[in-house]
Amino acid sequence: MGWQIVIGLVLGIICGIIFYGNQTAITAMENLGAIFLRLIQMIVMPIVISCLTVGIANIGDIHKLGRIGAKTLIYFEVLTTIALLIGIVVGNIAQPGAFVDIHAMQGSDISKYVATAKTAQHTGIWETLLAIVPTNFFKAVSEGDMMPVIFFSVLFGLGTASLGEKGKIIIDFLTAVQEVMFKVTNWVMKYAPIGVFGLIGMTIAQMGVKALLPLGYFILVAYLTMIFFCIVVLGLVAKIYHLHFWKTMRAVWDELLLAFTTASSEVTLPRLIDKTQKMGVKQGVASFVIPTGYTFNLDGSAIYQSLAALFLAQAYGIHLTLLHQITLLVVLMITSKGMAGVPGASFVVLLASVSTIGVPITGLTFIAGIDRLVDMGRTAVNVVGNSVATLVIGQSEAALDREQYERYLDEYGK
Repeated sequence: MGWQIVIGLVLGIICGIIFYGNQTAITAMENLGAIFLRLIQMIVMPIVISCLTVGIANIGDIHKLGRIGAKTLIYFEVLTTIALLIGIVVGNIAQPGAFVDIHAMQGSDISKYVATAKTAQHTGIWETLLAIVPTNFFKAVSEGDMMPVIFFSVLFGLGTASLGEKGKIIIDFLTAVQEVMFKVTNWVMKYAPIGVFGLIGMTIAQMGVKALLPLGYFILVAYLTMIFFCIVVLGLVAKIYHLHFWKTMRAVWDELLLAFTTASSEVTLPRLIDKTQKMGVKQGVASFVIPTGYTFNLDGSAIYQSLAALFLAQAYGIHLTLLHQITLLVVLMITSKGMAGVPGASFVVLLASVSTIGVPITGLTFIAGIDRLVDMGRTAVNVVGNSVATLVIGQSEAALDREQYERYLDEYGK
């Protein structure tokens, strides 16, 4: 599938350049991409519910589940904090905003994010915790709200396990559901190259290549920083847990390419759950870590947020003291978790955070145009981070079959 997606990417770029500013072509390509994203959204929730419920039911032990949950969240918090710190350090060294004349740049419309950001600024820890507990499970499913769905599925899985033999009928039914949904996922993926063509073509046709030039250095710094984080930080984590980083990346290459070209984490979620299980991670761990990771373990987004905040401060000539930067780090740590699951979350986090260091909110209009382009990179990094996280938690919980892991990577590399 990888080469088909690359063809879709190349054709999308070509058509985007050819049809720059052509609203009819933009609408057509946008709808081609939207169909693909809707198809993915259609299958994500059934897969998460069925896989997670069956996986938790098979674990059965609430104490073991609590340990896995605590270990997963601590791991996510440590890695995203490291990502934020790296973004701030690189921002200070590279000074991407120092080379930009902010007053000569043309802004983009960010009104759709402003209302969400204002609401988010008033969201505290209790509101965030309450949002995890659903008042209506079916409402959470229909709105694609992942954390309440995970919370319910975990409880439902534990309840199913407590029934013993009586619960077997539920496990058998949901096992059949997940097998059906993985079949449907394979069918949906056949449309992926067309979806990629539409999403990339629409982006280029709307932005135009010229729009990238003033912010080219910022984009380059962002991508180099994300590559550094993947290779050095995640590579080191993989080495500590005796995992094969490069072989693993080769095994999830199609998912990385899909995440990059669509700038959507949801696209890869069903396939990653399936693939990490094939690598030898037990279903309970894979089906818990990956959906939770897409909410709390957004390493690429963390790098972008810290870099973008410093970029804007530098562009406006605002000097940030050490105290200012520590404040920014703490605010980003809090807001990025409180904003989990919000559409355009990375941009909304920035809107809710930059005012704390004196950056005008209007400044974000100047990077809104290239947000999707950077989003492609940060989404791919999120996929790398969650793939490694699943294997790490599996290894630490003795829930990774090493023989199966080695065999799968060797067979995949042939």
